[in-house]
Amino acid sequence: MLLQEYKTILVGIDGSDQAFTAFQKALAVAKRNDAKIILAHIIESRLFGNTGYALTSADIIEVEKDRSKTMLQDYVEYASKQDFDNLETVLTFGTPKFVMTEELPEKYDVDLIMIGQSGLNAVERVIIGSVSEYVVRHAKCDVLIVRSDKDIKSKKNRQSSKS
Repeated sequence: MLLQEYKTILVGIDGSDQAFTAFQKALAVAKRNDAKIILAHIIESRLFGNTGYALTSADIIEVEKDRSKTMLQDYVEYASKQDFDNLETVLTFGTPKFVMTEELPEKYDVDLIMIGQSGLNAVERVIIGSVSEYVVRHAKCDVLIVRSDKDIKSKKNRQSSKS
């Protein structure tokens, strides 16, 4: 039996339930493998480009950075309560799908990326594209897409209603 061991797990978070579930499962994988977690939040840089309101944009960026730092700290505290401290946080600007597949895996020698299933609907996926879909297709390491329990229950309910 082939047993894969992971040493550095990259977890992308965006404040969604799916991202939190991915983080919870990453904690379990990291504990089993004695691995480090790189917990990343990428602020979409396209959201702040060329708004025409320089002062307002700078203020909005600061608010977003503060919100993101608080979110990351909440995750660190959650991990600590789970007796896990082999964790590093990353807060950066960029295009999440590129940062998650290229920049961070190379910088931290990542061998597993864990992310939540996209919270986008079909129209949003067509227009802006799913980060999780892009990561699966382009990452140079293993990728685990985590579905939330709510998503799983919803799918089971839809299937049972079709029967």
